[in-house]
Amino acid sequence: MARAAGLSIVSVTDHDTTAGLAAASAAARARGIEVIPGIEISAVADGRDVHVLGYFIDPDAPVLQAFLARQRHDRLRRVREMRDRLAALGCPVDVEPILDAARCGKSVGRPQIAAALLSAGHVGTLDEAFDRFLEFGAPAYVPRLGAAPGEVVRIVHGAGGVASLAHPGPARRDELIPALARAGLDALEARHVDHDAAAEAKYRALAGELGLLVTGGSDFHGGGEHGAAALGSVTLPSDDLDRLRAAAARRRLSNG
Repeated sequence: MARAAGLSIVSVTDHDTTAGLAAASAAARARGIEVIPGIEISAVADGRDVHVLGYFIDPDAPVLQAFLARQRHDRLRRVREMRDRLAALGCPVDVEPILDAARCGKSVGRPQIAAALLSAGHVGTLDEAFDRFLEFGAPAYVPRLGAAPGEVVRIVHGAGGVASLAHPGPARRDELIPALARAGLDALEARHVDHDAAAEAKYRALAGELGLLVTGGSDFHGGGEHGAAALGSVTLPSDDLDRLRAAAARRRLSNG
């Protein structure tokens, strides 16, 4: 799909797992595509998710893998609690297939619960599942118990990567950005499928003010999911990518 979309470089940034990187890299090599190893880690600030992207990471870094194991364990807790809340709301769902997938290494959470709600006929679309039940403040939303964003930035750095705040526009957590920059955040995801030209310009300007780099991507999740985006619908200019590569190289040198 990446080759068909005309892409020559992609990054796989699954939530709280690097399990797909080896297979993605092997498939990409066979098609002349570079895969930048990445991750999207769910941090927590004031009871709400804050997503931090890591690029050019060492997927096998022991501290990173130990941290991700704890993250995936908390995802299981959330799945079970969301199941219980939905049952109390009169919308029971079967989460055993979701838990089985987690035991096989898949990172699970609200998207799978949304799919279960759709399959059970409780909602008509995945977006409705999020709007009615799963978004922050909705009756089946379960807060995450996780690390603060600054700690996640340090985890990414420890794995030799550069850390970027994901989709700041939809996240609506701009008040966190200056403190995160002081804590070592490297970049803002100014280019995103949910950012129009004005939003990109806003976050590029903010990145410049704070001495941050810029990342971007389509946030493609495989098709058919909540907030669906087309692979390659958003790309990153080469000069932005070059600056990220250089920052990652400096990080690896500083880590020894």
